Amino acid sequence: MNHALLDKLREITPEEQAILDGCFDIQKDLYTDKKDFIIDSQFLLSKGKLIDIRPHTRFAHFPRHRHNYVEMVYMCSGSTTHIINDMDKIVLNEGDLLFLNQNVTQEIEAAGETDIAVNFIILPEFFDRAFNMIEQENVLRDFLISTLSQDASLTNYLHFKAKDILPVQNLLENMIWTLIEQKTGTNTINQISMGLLFMNLSAFAENINQNYPNQYEQTLVFSVLKYIETHYKNGTLANIADELNQETYYISRLLKKHTGANFKELLQQRKLQQAVYLLKQTPLTVDSVMEAIGYDNSSYFYRKFREKYHCSPKEYRRK
Repeated sequence: MNHALLDKLREITPEEQAILDGCFDIQKDLYTDKKDFIIDSQFLLSKGKLIDIRPHTRFAHFPRHRHNYVEMVYMCSGSTTHIINDMDKIVLNEGDLLFLNQNVTQEIEAAGETDIAVNFIILPEFFDRAFNMIEQENVLRDFLISTLSQDASLTNYLHFKAKDILPVQNLLENMIWTLIEQKTGTNTINQISMGLLFMNLSAFAENINQNYPNQYEQTLVFSVLKYIETHYKNGTLANIADELNQETYYISRLLKKHTGANFKELLQQRKLQQAVYLLKQTPLTVDSVMEAIGYDNSSYFYRKFREKYHCSPKEYRRK
């Protein structure tokens, strides 16, 4: 990270100075007026803003809490230890990225002076433009959207080990800089940057939520979704089960449990998403689109397409 930017983030805040002066507890009234410790975006965001940042408060244990917004934590230097849902202990090291939705509970062990983390306070509607930038729908994109929504079923957080992913590091540093400098057009710049961030992160699904026993099932589901994303034309449950050294029935059960759909349904969903993309973005005939996504039964393809989009492929292209 740029040294001048890191020096700016290292500055002792008034809250941290109070802790160093002997007030050893986090001042909850800076974050909420509610009895249960739910950090309120209205205390942290200026009126009309959809996103802002604040350095994580060091030198004191941050007690168990939730947020009424999406929080993204980026570890600029050093490390911090987070207890998620009273179960998972996550150590964020330099370059790591942690997304937390509104369902998750979090507490954070005391950080030292050189442990610099940036908390992004993000209202859910901020992500609308970011996800619209990903023109081509896919099952992994759909999963990321559901994870950041309030009623996600699979997991309440996403932990990326992104230190060695240079575009991710550059995008995060750019977002931090624009939010600190408050230049004109900051909101648009950061919405586009967030879209680019997700486009890069979705290409590294294998880096999500690694090495946590309580997240073992989620890690397998991520792997299957990533497989479907790239093998929608002729992928099989047997192949991915073999790659993961798991039984097919176990993979099927996990998918149904965490996504509400089985492998065949998810594969079909991905095929139709690709068909829509090709209809919109290419001059391919409908028969060529059908062949490109791996269907050889035209009546079946037309029936499934109409079930999902309530029109024929040709009608969809005209619309």
